[in-house]
Amino acid sequence: MNSDKSFWAHLDDLRGVLFRIIAVYVAACVGLFAFMPRIFNGIILAPTRGDFPVYEFFERLASTAPILADASLSEGGSAKFSIELVNIELASQFFIHITATMWLALIVTLPFIIYFLWTFIRPGLYENERKHAGLAFVAGHVMFYLGAATGYFLVFPLTLRFLAGYQLSPLIPNVISLTSYMDTFVTLLLLMGLVFELPLLAWLLGKTGLITREFFTRYRRHAIVALIVLAAIITPTGDPLTLFTVFIPVYILWELSAVLVKKDTNSAQNQEN
Repeated sequence: MNSDKSFWAHLDDLRGVLFRIIAVYVAACVGLFAFMPRIFNGIILAPTRGDFPVYEFFERLASTAPILADASLSEGGSAKFSIELVNIELASQFFIHITATMWLALIVTLPFIIYFLWTFIRPGLYENERKHAGLAFVAGHVMFYLGAATGYFLVFPLTLRFLAGYQLSPLIPNVISLTSYMDTFVTLLLLMGLVFELPLLAWLLGKTGLITREFFTRYRRHAIVALIVLAAIITPTGDPLTLFTVFIPVYILWELSAVLVKKDTNSAQNQEN
């Protein structure tokens, strides 16, 4: 920040930034609250219906390759996969309307929030630090939204498909509550958004010298096993196709992280000698 500014001047700048952040967030909440019933029906509840894109993709895949019949989402080979949610608490729908609005508003306004914070921090950085920090902010946003999209279009539907159909006993029917559905929905989308930040985290750690590319080479086999276990936990299904559908993008993130980290120059020189 400008050295000629006093502490109170900086505090005024921060107060202005926080005011703009709150104003944008509140405006987004108001707008999204009004349209939330449409958003719920068209987007949030879309994975409960059989015409969701990933379900139709698996259906076509299973019909063209009999060996992949386990990947079919049809029930008994005819009826398409679908789920009916129930509400078991009096005020649940009202509070979910509010919380869903707040979460979605945070996701929508995140670029603006980061930009306002960036305008406050930027003057206090050197030119090269501004460049690297700017790239990190942009990359972080892109990767987070890619992760959330992967969670929405792939991970959550496959997880929902398995958990909704799993029965410990035929005498125990599954009745999926709205609260349970939303908890899983929000958790998986945020989790995948954070998982997709792995390349950015690796790049930052590489910049500080805490890790090098040799780390990824040395622990690649361990990472493959760990990522397969992680994919199995996220989508605990019985068919390998679903497992590797989740594993492949996560493993690509691991390899991308390795590319973004510099090689250990000392190790390379030792190998040449």
